[in-house]
Amino acid sequence: MADDAGNAPYHAHVYYSAGERLEAAGLRDRLRAAGPDDPLSAILFVGELRDHKAGPHIVSQFEIHFEERLLPVVLEELARSSLRVLVHPLTLDDLGDHTYLGRWIGEPVELDLTVLDPPGVNQGIARFGKTDF
Repeated sequence: MADDAGNAPYHAHVYYSAGERLEAAGLRDRLRAAGPDDPLSAILFVGELRDHKAGPHIVSQFEIHFEERLLPVVLEELARSSLRVLVHPLTLDDLGDHTYLGRWIGEPVELDLTVLDPPGVNQGIARFGKTDF
């Protein structure tokens, strides 16, 4: 799914504890409210706060969908928070996306890798820019 034009799909998962929920909600709201002159307005999807396990994510989180060309801007914005974040491409290697292809901001959190799609399949691709868990 590589794209020379920077259109390759990416996800970011922003993790939070109960004590960090307000900070996570504030970050989510800032991302959703980005004005037309803000490069963050090109983010395709900002999901809901999920205070429960969702897919491989056993810690509360929300997800962001964006294209590779926004990676520097998104990484900079996410790094401003004190939250832990996994940023990864969406390829046909779901396990790779969540492990060696991903990058962490802050301390990594444990993931349930047993629920990821088998090689050659990634259901996240079908919902890219449309929906989260």
